[in-house]
Amino acid sequence: MMCGSMDASRIVGYFKGKSILITGSTGFLGKIVVEKILRVQPDANKIYLLVRGTTDASAQERVQQEVIDTELFGLLREKHGNGFQHFIHEKVVALAGDIVYENLGLEAPILKELAKKIDIIINIAATTNFYERYDVSLDVNVMGVKHLCEFAKQCPMLKMFMQVSSAYVSGDREGLLLEKPIEPGESLREGTYLDIEAELQLVREAKKQLIITNNSSCDDDETHNNNKTEIRKAMKQLGLQRARHFGWSNSYVFTKAMGEMLLGQLRGDDMPVVIMRPSVITSVRSDPLPGWMQGTRTIDTLIIGYAKQNLSCFLGDLSVVVDVIPGDMVANAMMAAMVAHSEEKGAQVVPVYHVTSSLRNPATYAVLYESGRRHFYENPRVGKNGKVIPTREMRFFTTIARFNLYMFLTFKLPLEILHLVNMLLCGLFSRLYNDLNRKYKFVMHLVDVYGPFAFFNGRFDDMNLERLRLTMAMKTPEDQMFNFDPKTIDWDDYFTKIHIPGVLKYLCK
Repeated sequence: MMCGSMDASRIVGYFKGKSILITGSTGFLGKIVVEKILRVQPDANKIYLLVRGTTDASAQERVQQEVIDTELFGLLREKHGNGFQHFIHEKVVALAGDIVYENLGLEAPILKELAKKIDIIINIAATTNFYERYDVSLDVNVMGVKHLCEFAKQCPMLKMFMQVSSAYVSGDREGLLLEKPIEPGESLREGTYLDIEAELQLVREAKKQLIITNNSSCDDDETHNNNKTEIRKAMKQLGLQRARHFGWSNSYVFTKAMGEMLLGQLRGDDMPVVIMRPSVITSVRSDPLPGWMQGTRTIDTLIIGYAKQNLSCFLGDLSVVVDVIPGDMVANAMMAAMVAHSEEKGAQVVPVYHVTSSLRNPATYAVLYESGRRHFYENPRVGKNGKVIPTREMRFFTTIARFNLYMFLTFKLPLEILHLVNMLLCGLFSRLYNDLNRKYKFVMHLVDVYGPFAFFNGRFDDMNLERLRLTMAMKTPEDQMFNFDPKTIDWDDYFTKIHIPGVLKYLCK
């Protein structure tokens, strides 16, 4: 298991001269990890970023625009001054490929050369959409792991394979959720056995059937587009249905669980593997840029809805703990865990780490709501017309029955009446109707997708991460750069001064 004590100099030193392959670098967490390694260890050998693109040049352009040119890299840009672009050019290599394909979509000679160089593989690539098509989710979150694992076995120098998963692979069970690997065939529902091969087969068959059925009626472009929409809808439904059949709430966490399962089966005895399971990742807390974020997270949809006054009520219990963790802390924990388990061969059990806060330092929805309220009272939003948008209180409902009754009386009934009036008065109130209807649909969609989180009563055990934390010597200011202890977060302060302003700045442009 883990060896020795850990401090900043050991973590920084570890990445010196290393060649690292990172997937998912254009995503939120991916960028944070790339930036951090480059900033703390300019003598890393090369960072290879696998991104979708037709050519290496187009991949390079994507990396430049979507990763390097972002505000997150400001500190690094300052540090290197005029030599910044040259430094990036020396260190970062964009590869046009995709984990959904065998050989990662790379030409055989390129793959062979790459395999000789790689010391570390970090798999962050995932489709995180809760309502993703089942075929797409399986390709990225399951087959992607398989293809990376096959590549890893061809790397003679490999010291670490890190798989980023999700704490919610444990489903929405109550009580203490342990940091233990998912066994082959394991499912969350009594009496079911999860067979990955059977799921892949099921999707292939279903897709074939859908294409045959739809193509037979395909006469023109419009029908063709409608058919594509039908197939997409059917695939989304299938994902949700299969996830719920085995006891998971959506296809994202379901396929992430399968990805972990497959990795456990394929890794063999001599591949050093670590699985990181963060909960809901929120904006950067301290470095390089507090409040920075990209892509809307679960809780941010609520903040944005509240800020724009589209959200007057929500389903949920304010005393429920919302498990969130700042992005920079996730990156810090990842780097420490890589060092701790580097070159570990023959480990019987794959080390699993919950990068979470619900056990050590729980934040409730009430803290988030109060912070939001206070922030908007102190900094009222101004509408397009220059008028101040009044900050209203939000109503929370702790049961679905009460929520549905409220939604019926406040929205559904007035909508029905407006609809009739509009028909009689030739659409006089159509603008009001559309506005109300939009708000109604927005709330109902949110509740459908995020409702399960609002009543989630599990606590993620983070004993393994705590053990790793205890090996950290927090003696110098440098050591603080690798802090991943949720007990050091004052949630009220973080939400009010860092996260909410960050959401408004980077997501509500």
